[in-house]
Amino acid sequence: MQNSNKRTFEIINSKTKIYLVIIAILLVVICCYQVTLIIPAIMFYGLICFYALWTSNKRKAEISEHIQELTINVDSAAKNTLINSPFPLIILETDGSIIYKSSKFVSEFENIDIDSVLNELMQEIRIEIEEKIANNDTNRTKDRNIVKEQFIDDKNYKILGEYVKSKTNERKKQAEYMVLLYFIDNTDYVKAVKKYNDAQTCIGIITIDNYEEMMQRIQTEDRPEVIAKVEKFIYDWAIESKGVVIKSDRNTFVYVFEQRYLEKIKENKFQILDQIKEIKLEDGLQITLSISISNQGATEYEKYKSALSGMDIVLGRGGDQAVIRENEKYLFFGGRTQEVEKRTKVKARTVAHALEELMLASKDIIIMGHTNADIDSIGSSLGVYRIAKSLGKEANIVNEVAGSTISTFMEFAKKEEEENTFIDKSEALSKISNETLLIIVDTHKRSYVEVPELLERTNKIVIIDHHRRSTDYIDDATLTFQEVYASSAAELVTELLQYVEIPISLKQIEIEGLYGGIMVDTKNFTFKTGVRTFEAAAYLRKCGVDIIKVKKWFQSDLEGYNTISNVVKKAEIIRDTIAISIYEEEGKDANLICAKAADELLTISNITASFVIGTIGNKVCISGRSIGDINVQVILEKLGGGGHITLAGAQVEGKTKQEVKQELIKKIDEYFSELAN
Repeated sequence: MQNSNKRTFEIINSKTKIYLVIIAILLVVICCYQVTLIIPAIMFYGLICFYALWTSNKRKAEISEHIQELTINVDSAAKNTLINSPFPLIILETDGSIIYKSSKFVSEFENIDIDSVLNELMQEIRIEIEEKIANNDTNRTKDRNIVKEQFIDDKNYKILGEYVKSKTNERKKQAEYMVLLYFIDNTDYVKAVKKYNDAQTCIGIITIDNYEEMMQRIQTEDRPEVIAKVEKFIYDWAIESKGVVIKSDRNTFVYVFEQRYLEKIKENKFQILDQIKEIKLEDGLQITLSISISNQGATEYEKYKSALSGMDIVLGRGGDQAVIRENEKYLFFGGRTQEVEKRTKVKARTVAHALEELMLASKDIIIMGHTNADIDSIGSSLGVYRIAKSLGKEANIVNEVAGSTISTFMEFAKKEEEENTFIDKSEALSKISNETLLIIVDTHKRSYVEVPELLERTNKIVIIDHHRRSTDYIDDATLTFQEVYASSAAELVTELLQYVEIPISLKQIEIEGLYGGIMVDTKNFTFKTGVRTFEAAAYLRKCGVDIIKVKKWFQSDLEGYNTISNVVKKAEIIRDTIAISIYEEEGKDANLICAKAADELLTISNITASFVIGTIGNKVCISGRSIGDINVQVILEKLGGGGHITLAGAQVEGKTKQEVKQELIKKIDEYFSELAN
């Protein structure tokens, strides 16, 4: 305002000078024509100048008085605002020295130890100011703003303020700042928001995992009683959260409840998963449930669709567990028991026929496994490749890098198979189109496939996998054959070979690849084998597999055996039965050495689980193995990994092997703590 008035005065003053110049010029012209008027003209011009000076000084005095009055009023208003602020207000320096407290601030916090609160608050603000200074973010007014949330004496306060430079500390050669803070009581608003959020709907889906098999194996007259018991458990559990359960199918229920009860459900860790197993059935059959709950979505329908997606993940992980989808994350519970093998082969037949139709409708076929391919990935790829070639389709297997254990096998496979059976990344990217059928084997994770870019080049994707489903799964597949009870992807592909309608004539190298995939993943038919595993092996035996030759493919050399022995020798035993060891050397085969060492540790008496840590590039890898008493998959999931109850792995970035070891021990302790609760 003062600057505006000053400019106005200067404009008026400049106009007066112009008028005086014009009058002077006119008087000079008149005096040139009439010399006798010179003296009167001078006197007249003098009077005009005197009048102009007098009026100018008077106007300047009036403007100055007005500005002074206005400034006093503004200062008074600012002072009154500070003194009579309706909000608690405090002015202090960044070292904690208090300059001013409003009367409202004193009365608001008179019975509270506010000094400790202010000390903690100023520590945070000091750090924030230092960061902004370091980033040169203090030039604009908005960059000097302070916004905080603070819980004080059962009240929630929103703290708003601003800091300004007060002085420079000559001794420390740095600026000191003064901070003005308003404390706004936000308690009612926070309570209203919480009340609103608590009243939001959560939608869950509950599925009886093995319903069909249960109906087949129990007596007809006993079925109503068993179903009634299962439903009673489900309804009683839902009543605890005042929820509503609606039976939508023979084995599926929709569960609706308010979000206020979600934390209690988390705390109880879905005890219904264990309670339902108390129902005793003949033949040792155990009833299990899968539960998916979601609060993600603007509408109830979106939440239901989100819960369905969660159920896909739960079933893909073997069932007998629960998942909550919240804040774009998945939280898993349960899943500590061994997967139950499904004896019915209806799904295998259905998938085999659907796969044939998809192959026939496609221009060409590309088959892809996971990175650093193993014999299960290559063997199952060869089996699918033979189905495609038997249908007369053009097919290729993408393989960039294979593990050293199958390097010899790969050399023979490339000689025995048709030319260009195996292609690299660049060839695959040049061949693929929207008419290409992309078949993924032995993995379902987007980040783990051989060439992730291929997933974006076609809408026709098939997945054949035996691993428990992770959250990074390929969610837009046309056909998915993911059975976690299976020993290997090779077992699943062998089943498909038996049910396709066209006759299949496998080459010897393909038979050996499929058998090798089953043999290696089951550790010579010791782990994770079921009736269908041996049936698949029997089929391959009929096809003419040479078992001795397959074993020779995967024999270790003496140097490799000695390396593994050294890793086993260095193992540390925790919790009496868990072995942890570190493979100190680095190399591309580190994950293979770790896996073999973990297998070898399980051959030692009283060892129920083993973990071996190594380094691949800039990542630390962990191989976990178990005889079934301990779920290594649940443990390694906490470190971003996954797998099965008896076999799992993980990769960690940004940490040393020793740091990963300590983190692993913490996760093992958490696992046992959760079991105890």
